[in-house]
Amino acid sequence: MNIDFNGRIAIVAGGGGLGRAYALELARRGARVVVNDLGGARDGSGSSDAAQRVVEEIEAAGGTAMANGASVADEAQVEALVEKAKERWGGVHILINNAGILRDKSFAKMPMEEFRVVVDIHLIGSANCTKAVWGTMREQGYGRILMTTSSTGLFGNFGQANYGAAKLGLAGFAKTLHLEGAKYNIRVNSLAPTAATRMTEDIFPPEMLAAFNPENVVPAALFLVSESAPSNMIVGAGAGVVQACYVTLTPGYKLPEGRRTVEEVAANWERIIDRGGEIVPRSGAEQAMLILKTMKR
Repeated sequence: MNIDFNGRIAIVAGGGGLGRAYALELARRGARVVVNDLGGARDGSGSSDAAQRVVEEIEAAGGTAMANGASVADEAQVEALVEKAKERWGGVHILINNAGILRDKSFAKMPMEEFRVVVDIHLIGSANCTKAVWGTMREQGYGRILMTTSSTGLFGNFGQANYGAAKLGLAGFAKTLHLEGAKYNIRVNSLAPTAATRMTEDIFPPEMLAAFNPENVVPAALFLVSESAPSNMIVGAGAGVVQACYVTLTPGYKLPEGRRTVEEVAANWERIIDRGGEIVPRSGAEQAMLILKTMKR
C-alpha cells in the first residue's frame, strides 16, 4: 500500500528538528505544507528563519509550502495562519502540533512563570492550533490531528514537571477530541517521539544522536495523519522502533459495606492493583461501567 498526501493541506506547528522532517516528507508525498516556527532555540528564542529555510528545501525539491512565524500561544496569530492556508489552498486536512520549548528545573527551584510558559506553548498552543482548524475539518468531513506528547508526560522525568504536565494534558486532550471528532471523520492521535533535536541536543550522548535522528520518527507520525490512520492511539517512536502505549484500568476491589475505610484500602491494596482483567477504556464512562461490573461480583 502506497501512502500519499496528494491534494492534502497540512500545517506543521514547530518547524525545526522533527517538524522539519515531517514537513519535508509530507511535501515529498504530495501535500502542500504550512511550516510554522517562531524561534530557533529550545527555549523559544530566535527568529522564524527556520521555517523559511524548510520551505526553501521543500520548494527546491519541487514541493509546495509556505512559512509562518506565528506564536502558537497567540490565538489571533494562529487563526490568521489558518486563514492564510485556506485562502491560498482552500482548506486544512492535517495538523501536526509539534511546537515546544523546554525550561527544565526541579520543581522546588522552578518559578511559576516558567511552569506557565511551557504549558502555554505545548498545551494551550496545541489547543489554539486545533481550535483554529476544528471548524474547517468538521465542515469538510475530514481531518487528521497529531498531538506531540512525551515519555515525560506519560511516565515522568526528573526536572520536567512543567513539560510533563503539559504533555500528559495533550494526551487527554487528544482522547476527548477523538470522541468529539469521530462522526466528522476527524481522527486524533498522540505521538511520543524520542529524537535528537534542538530540544535534546545536549541531553543525548553523542553516540545516540545518529540512531535517534528525527527521520526515524517520521514513518509513525505520517501514518498517524494519513487517510488510513487509526484514532485515539498513543504511539511511541524512536530509532526506527514504533510502540503503542495504553492507559489501562484494573477491575479493582469492592470495599464491603460497613468496612469502607482507609484501613480496608490498605489491607487490600495488592488486590486493587492486580492487573488481571484490566481493560483499556474507550472513554471516561467505562470507569463507571467497570465499577458497576465489579460491584456485581
